[in-house]
Amino acid sequence: MKSRDTLVRLKRFQVEEKRRRLTQIEMMIAEFNRMAAELEREIASEEQKSGVKDTAHYAYSTYARAARTRRENLLHSADELKGQLEEARVLFDQANEELTKAQVLEGREKTSVLGDMSRDVPEFGNLRGARA
Repeated sequence: MKSRDTLVRLKRFQVEEKRRRLTQIEMMIAEFNRMAAELEREIASEEQKSGVKDTAHYAYSTYARAARTRRENLLHSADELKGQLEEARVLFDQANEELTKAQVLEGREKTSVLGDMSRDVPEFGNLRGARA
């Protein structure tokens, strides 16, 4: 029975590890999107200050150009993380299924042990009848 308990604890740990990884990736995606939105506002502000919105124009702000590049890199990274997120979800689901199986096995084992123990103990109904 100890080995089953250990197995269930291991599976719970693995599920929690996968859940933490999912949360971490989701937070990173949200942070990248937030930073990209902030850069978008800065780009718009810089373009308004300079009066030039055409990125091909010679007078286009170098800061706005650099901010655009940074924003595009952030959005690209967020897209790549979305692929990792899907992979992490699959791994989380698999770990969760393994935990469920281990818990079912543990439950069956405990039920089996309790059933064996109850066969060894005389029934209370028979004891009452014996006294009378």
